[in-house]
Amino acid sequence: MRPFHSLVGSLRNVSITHCREIKSGAFSDVYCANNVLNRYVKSQHMRLAHQLFDEMPHRDTVSWNTIIAGHVNCRELEAAWEVLRSMRRCGFGFDGYTFGSILKGVACALRYDLGQQVHCVVVKVGYESNVYSGSALLDMYAKCGRVGDAYAMFDSLPQRNSVSWNALIAGYVQGGDCCAAFWLLNCMEQEGMQLEDGTIAPVLTLLGDAEFYESLVQIHCKIIKHGLGCENTVCNATITSYSECGSIEEAERVFDGTFGTRDLVTWNSMLAAYLHHQKEQLACKLFLEMQRLGFEPDIYSYTSIIGAYSEQIHNNHGRSFHGLVIKRGLQNSAPISNALVSMYLKSGNHSMEEALQIFESMEFKDRVSWNSILTGFSQNGWNEDALRLFGDMRYGEVEVDHYAFSAVLRSCSDLGTLNLGQQVHALTLKSGLESNEFVASSLISMYSKCGIIDDAKKSFEETLKDSSITWNSIIFGYAQNGQGYVALDLFSQMKKQKVKLDHITFVAILTACSHMGLVEQGCNFLKSMNSEYAIAPRMEHYACAVDLYGRAGRLDMAKALIEEMPFEPDAMVWKTLLAACRACGNIELASQVADYLLVLEPEEHCTYVLLSDMYGHLERWDAKASVKKLMRERGVRKVPGWSWIELKNEVHAFKAEDHLHPHCEEIYFVLRILMDEMKMLDIVTTTLKQSLAEGDDYGT
Repeated sequence: MRPFHSLVGSLRNVSITHCREIKSGAFSDVYCANNVLNRYVKSQHMRLAHQLFDEMPHRDTVSWNTIIAGHVNCRELEAAWEVLRSMRRCGFGFDGYTFGSILKGVACALRYDLGQQVHCVVVKVGYESNVYSGSALLDMYAKCGRVGDAYAMFDSLPQRNSVSWNALIAGYVQGGDCCAAFWLLNCMEQEGMQLEDGTIAPVLTLLGDAEFYESLVQIHCKIIKHGLGCENTVCNATITSYSECGSIEEAERVFDGTFGTRDLVTWNSMLAAYLHHQKEQLACKLFLEMQRLGFEPDIYSYTSIIGAYSEQIHNNHGRSFHGLVIKRGLQNSAPISNALVSMYLKSGNHSMEEALQIFESMEFKDRVSWNSILTGFSQNGWNEDALRLFGDMRYGEVEVDHYAFSAVLRSCSDLGTLNLGQQVHALTLKSGLESNEFVASSLISMYSKCGIIDDAKKSFEETLKDSSITWNSIIFGYAQNGQGYVALDLFSQMKKQKVKLDHITFVAILTACSHMGLVEQGCNFLKSMNSEYAIAPRMEHYACAVDLYGRAGRLDMAKALIEEMPFEPDAMVWKTLLAACRACGNIELASQVADYLLVLEPEEHCTYVLLSDMYGHLERWDAKASVKKLMRERGVRKVPGWSWIELKNEVHAFKAEDHLHPHCEEIYFVLRILMDEMKMLDIVTTTLKQSLAEGDDYGT
């Protein structure tokens, strides 16, 4: 889109020319009138262009083509289509430029049905062999996903230009057909056609994986050979492709070679490359450097750099970027605000209030805004707030999609609110999203966690069963409900149906083995991940294996596995081992593990509580007191556990000695009555036992 001041300036110039033509009487000349009309169209002032068009005393085909092209360039296909029909009714014939313009609009709108109608007219008037009409038809079919029709059109052209080749190659690229795109590229060279930036840039988007690195190097050689190394679109795409192929060094080399010709997209491409490779510090330096050299970051720049930062992890860098956004007056931009919300949500409970504050201050909230806050609240345990916001979203103007349903179903499952979960299930049925893989997965998890495994199975059976996401959920469900053998059987079925396994699949199957005590089988799964399935074990897989050994009482094997890990164990692994030590009563190993955890997470209360409870259970009161003292010195407090109950579609949350509930007085009154009744029952039971005992003594 052109800058506002540019549009205003061009309108002023066109208006001056228009007045001059009227004053000199030249406006009656169709050539002069078309010139002014064209300038109005190029300045995107279609209302004034139409007014001039209606007032023209004489029109020719150029006049009609100009107004059609204007509407197409403003993405107003319906208006362009109406002008086309009027043109025909007024007796003007169509030419190659007419067809080229209207087909461009049809292609952008993906209106294959209208494209077929235009094709019929093209054939009827004998323009199918015209290079402009033919190329436009080819491009329309390619963009509408009809690559077969596009190739047939290409094959029938008596004369092909670079536009024809580029359109067909782009069509195959859009369809992900790498082989066909490369074959056409070679054919284009063999026919002596000059490769252009429009030829190479689409092909580069296909080379986004490490397996295509050699092909990317070959394409890069062609770029240099044909003198396209200074073309920004090609350079930008090359930087991105090298980054996605895993070679940040080559991406940097291409970027360094663009000095003096870089545009904002070049900077953004390199920024994205650094962030893709988790090089946040280099990305931050680049972000500052581009501004020093006079490039003002755009929305993409800000959302990229903000999205890579978590305020807690990166020493308040996230807050610094938030301050910069406010300083630049960009806080009302929905994409930037969405990025800030996500950044704070990634920090967990430390910054949830900031995320909510930004969300509530947004003047316009799109689906991304709602989905971000719902997902963040759901993942961080703010489930009651997630349910409340979901209600607000439903009554707003934003359509609820599969991301929102997935988030709120997760909250229902975490709270164990089966009734609310069933109501959300009904909403998914009403919206037709129940078979979406993410929604179905969330439904399976919700019913599984609520203990209704049969309904979880029904939700699974209603899916296409072609996605690992739903398979993983149902395997997890059976594993967590104590039906590990069913989970193992589902794993076998998943392999038979050739559903692609992923790392989550193995977390699910290791969980099943752990719950069933299948130590040897679980060990075999862990060992086979890399060798048989080319999936490198991650931290969570080792944590599952430690849990597997711990539940079986094999602490020595769990400890040995941690020592053999190819990377440093994180807090999750150590916590799993600590829990195993507690279950087995091994206080010596527990003390060692706790030492590691207190270094990794000195503010996490769980470690202190577990260790304190173990010392208390073993009556080692001095050690227990030392742990309590350490908690006080570090300002660590035990986070109270919460309980939930669902009553009349409302979730009520409680903790020990809670007085925050609006009906706490009535609740405590009933509790006192229950306690009194329990005491009376205890007295009655004790008295009865004594009477029976005395009777036995008397009888004796």
